[in-house]
Amino acid sequence: MTKQAATPNKNLLILHFTVFIWGFTGILGALISVDAVQMVWYRVLIATITLFIYFKLSKTSLKVTKKQFLQFFFTGSIVAIHWIFFFYSIKVSTVSVTLVCLSSFTLFTAILEPIIKKQKIQIADIIIGLIIILGIYLIFKFESQYTLGIIFGLSAALGSSLFGTINSTFVQKSDPLVISFYEIAGAFFWISVYRLFDQTLLTERFNLSPNDWIYLIILGTICTALAYVAGVSVMRTITAFRVALVTNLEPVYGIILAFLFFGTKEAMSVGFYLGAIIILGSVFLYPIYKKHKNLN
Repeated sequence: MTKQAATPNKNLLILHFTVFIWGFTGILGALISVDAVQMVWYRVLIATITLFIYFKLSKTSLKVTKKQFLQFFFTGSIVAIHWIFFFYSIKVSTVSVTLVCLSSFTLFTAILEPIIKKQKIQIADIIIGLIIILGIYLIFKFESQYTLGIIFGLSAALGSSLFGTINSTFVQKSDPLVISFYEIAGAFFWISVYRLFDQTLLTERFNLSPNDWIYLIILGTICTALAYVAGVSVMRTITAFRVALVTNLEPVYGIILAFLFFGTKEAMSVGFYLGAIIILGSVFLYPIYKKHKNLN
């Protein structure tokens, strides 16, 4: 096999592995004993340090304009809120519930992207949104004991959609890796400010259990910094469509891992799985439909 033919296949494997790692973040969120805010604070601290070391070793310039710096830094506050809501949802419900709710970011993107980019809302986007709402309704109906977790999971999806849509405009003019660094650093800054106000940062002693430290280092380095670098690098040889399609496997990988790690704790009602199938099926089929429509 030629080198030209092997590269895309190799990058496709890297992409699948990267999405698998993203799915693993939910498992780490359930295993780490600290609360959601403290967990994300450690995550972005470790990720910022890791990315900074990466930039220094690769001799990549971090130079941006003042306007870009402020844009990235303030977007970091949305990233922070998204991650806090995501892990809080896991803490008050289950990994499976949170990951399925996170899949609804397709619905929020269909609404937010036309508004932010001043584009016309497509009828197909509205239809897919209504189908996803049906799946969310079924989960609410059959898993009412996890209502708080579902609300925070959906809020995390909204945050993901918001900063994702904003970043789709930033990436046209800036290096995605540089954007990521300043946003993660911004997330660390804003969470630190919050923790100063609630005074938890003043009493931070870094005296976590050995297991928590191990899980947090994995979360901050492999699942955040390294996964992001890998996810961006594969886009050089893989189409955006295929990247989006493979990324939709994140909740699938996460739910399978949740069963392997937590067993019966992750068992849900038939209604939950029906809702999950509706949401995940919509998320998978939608990009295929969009590509087919664009080809015609």
